[in-house]
Amino acid sequence: MYQPDSLEKKFYQSRADQFAKQVTRYLDGNLDADVFQQLRLRNGLYVERYSPMIRVAIPYGQLNSEQLRALADIADRYDRGYGHFTTRQNIQFNWVTIEDSPGLLRDLARVGMHAIQTSGSCVRNVTTDHLAGISPDEMVDPRPWCELIRQWSTLHPEFYWLPRKFKIAISGAIEDRAAVRFHDIGIELYRGPANQTLARILVGGGMGRTPVVGKVLKESQPARNLLAWLQAIIHVYNKYGRRDNKYKARIKILVNDRGIDCFRKEVESVYQKYSDLQDEWDEKRFIDIENSFARPELDDYAVPDNIIPVNSDHFLKWRQINTESHRDPDRVIIQLPLKSKGAAPGDMDSENMRDLADIADCYSGGEIRVTHRQNLVLPWVHKKHLHAIWHRLNEIRLATPNLGMLTDSIACPGLDYCSLANASTIPVIKELGDAVDDLDRVHDIGKISLKMSGCMNACGHHHAADIGILGVDKKGKEWYQVTLGGDAGREACIGERVGPAISREQIVDAILTILDTYLDIREPGESFGECFRRTGLDPYQENLYADHKKSRSHTDSVAA
Repeated sequence: MYQPDSLEKKFYQSRADQFAKQVTRYLDGNLDADVFQQLRLRNGLYVERYSPMIRVAIPYGQLNSEQLRALADIADRYDRGYGHFTTRQNIQFNWVTIEDSPGLLRDLARVGMHAIQTSGSCVRNVTTDHLAGISPDEMVDPRPWCELIRQWSTLHPEFYWLPRKFKIAISGAIEDRAAVRFHDIGIELYRGPANQTLARILVGGGMGRTPVVGKVLKESQPARNLLAWLQAIIHVYNKYGRRDNKYKARIKILVNDRGIDCFRKEVESVYQKYSDLQDEWDEKRFIDIENSFARPELDDYAVPDNIIPVNSDHFLKWRQINTESHRDPDRVIIQLPLKSKGAAPGDMDSENMRDLADIADCYSGGEIRVTHRQNLVLPWVHKKHLHAIWHRLNEIRLATPNLGMLTDSIACPGLDYCSLANASTIPVIKELGDAVDDLDRVHDIGKISLKMSGCMNACGHHHAADIGILGVDKKGKEWYQVTLGGDAGREACIGERVGPAISREQIVDAILTILDTYLDIREPGESFGECFRRTGLDPYQENLYADHKKSRSHTDSVAA
């Protein structure tokens, strides 16, 4: 995996030192609060409902074991002993102080990490497929392109003060695991007839207050021209994007207002001006970046003597559900849902971070990855170690066989932390977990995505879920809108709203009614999405609004 060199680490340290001076000036009353707000945001520091929060970049979702241990130390030193992995392949620390934030950034810099541009109206952390470089269905490894864009966009003088935040995602596989159609710019890499790397470029996607599926700007472009196209697109957005209304400031609004054909013409005209980026393509530099993502040196550890393989039902179910095929036939990909009972989705305590870092050193070349589903991945596990690693994961409560299932739900921090939230998310997810506590029942429901956001900013990606839950405020009370049938993959679509909002007291029962309905009407082998496309909203509306007002016992819920 890519490792920053000494010069890059020095840059992160100097950036932290610079921010420390800004914090001192602010606390001494010598720096205006509005000016400091923009400076702190571009260093990842938010002021949330109860405490400042720092969002740390994990570029394209890749961590090494040294970095994970450093995050554990930061959790203990600056937070309350845990961190929160997000749907943007970042990690957040929710209980820091403004005074301590420069120290946190300095500790990050020592291991080649930072919080630069994890907030603010600039190009944010570039995200990609968490199975990049290891998935059998991959056509092009997107990670070198992510790194190229990261280097290009960091502190870019033209694009550091955009109308609003800007997000880029890249995929290079047949299956879209990066949700590229829901980003400001989405890029699909593939191989052309002569084996050259080509790019399909989409623009204007996004969730939030106005969910939109991105539109194709250029169907087939040589990937070596990618930076020139990105520069042209963001230039047009920077010139014409609205700055008078933050709710209308994203590029999706500009694309929709002008129309994709008109927007494309604008970009193409600007692209010619940026052709020097194309002409100055540095092949050697890119090859050096590519080489940094070469397969790691993997020690062939022996199977521990004290681990006697036993094909228990738990182990077999875990292997079936939480592991995936690897492009190396001798290896396997292990998925680690961070959705233990009673915990907030994506939370991980410092002890588990250190344990997982040790496991990664032993079995996965010291590499860990962060997914869009608030989970982690061990990407380089040999098949002969499966039972040994399951045994260790089971000891630290990271072997629940529920990947992609109901209890592997996604949720933003909601009203418990976020100053923008209208409603709670974490308590609802916990109550739902209590209501569906039988793992056999979870497996009977099968693969299903439930995503929950506490406000219209859609950090929980609720628009692109089988079951999407959005928290809304009604006269100071928590209510929830429900959508069904969303999809973040290649067949990207926005979920359809079922009907009137549902109260906080009734939302868990409403979700259970939706699950009951699905189990009653599905055909053999039919997923929730397939079932919904066949039946539409009608059966869910009929049962939901007939039943959700009734008081139901959770112990009787989700009947087959």
